[in-house]
Amino acid sequence: MRLDARQWLIALAIVMLAMLLTPPLWERIERFDTGPDYRIPYSFSKDYQLYSRRLRQVCDPNRVIVLGDSVIWGEYVLRNGTLPHFLDREAGEPNRFINAGVNGLFPLALEGLIEHYAPSLRGQRVVLHWNALWMTSAKADLSVDEEEPFNHSRLVPQFSPRIPCYKADANERLSALVEQRFGFAAWVGHLQNAYFGQKGILNWTLDNPVGNPLSQLRWRVPSAALDDAKRGPKSPRHKPWFAGGSNKTRFDWVASDSSLQWRAFQRLVGILRGRGNDLLVVLGPFNEHLMVEESQHAYRKLRDETAAWLSRNQIPHLAPELLPSALYADASHPLTEGYELLAKNIYSDETFQKWLQGK
Repeated sequence: MRLDARQWLIALAIVMLAMLLTPPLWERIERFDTGPDYRIPYSFSKDYQLYSRRLRQVCDPNRVIVLGDSVIWGEYVLRNGTLPHFLDREAGEPNRFINAGVNGLFPLALEGLIEHYAPSLRGQRVVLHWNALWMTSAKADLSVDEEEPFNHSRLVPQFSPRIPCYKADANERLSALVEQRFGFAAWVGHLQNAYFGQKGILNWTLDNPVGNPLSQLRWRVPSAALDDAKRGPKSPRHKPWFAGGSNKTRFDWVASDSSLQWRAFQRLVGILRGRGNDLLVVLGPFNEHLMVEESQHAYRKLRDETAAWLSRNQIPHLAPELLPSALYADASHPLTEGYELLAKNIYSDETFQKWLQGK
């Protein structure tokens, strides 16, 4: 059967219409249950379409969106042990502070996530966490020349600015650009994450040659269990950083003027403010207890430079007090009691209260 030019145009129009309508229609059919203290499940950390959908659910002038990496998400704690949970408790208002953190999300990736998958984040109160962890070395900064695999590579700038350790070929980079800009591609990624074990659908059929792909669809986003064997006070991971006899660490801090992550953070601030969001930045607190003295001095200098830049740009910010050593699980993640104390310190801060009250 041969198609003439008119028939090809009709076929193309049908395909384009299907690609445009399928994602929003799917969202109407698929149940997405959240509930108190919801956070994107760990296994869905790369489901950016689900993240976009979650933000559309919660964006509201009466709520505060809390952005950041696993420090906000809560790497060692249950979802009712995170910073947003305890800020809710301080405010006495459930679901006022929304956990919009994602595990493993460094500034270069968070910039891409907000730019391409969070168009609904406009005119909101936003708390943005600055984690110095991503400047502790050239490797963490992604500025080393050697190839280095890292999380969320499909969110980072694919061509410019150049990321030296990112060696993906042109096909990988172009497919990431397509996924960032077209909802249908992101929807396919959601299906793979939610129903096909994070595999491509074609790869899933190779591993399951007699399986029916349609039978995998449950029409409901799988929810994370309230209990998590890897997180929370009952978890063997939920312990102070020094419990195993850890020695103090020396960090080779990357200077602000040469850091890819810091420049991405600056661009992210610009994106958020450009959309009319009322932004407040929380600096740390990084675990200075595990650092040698020389690294402590370098960290404080870096933190002060960050605070100075925020002041020059008239961005409200605060640097909470260092938590007691026993309340840190590692270099940047508090334990449950650490988050509780951090929330108290932040909520009682004069700068935070003025910002929260719109003064």
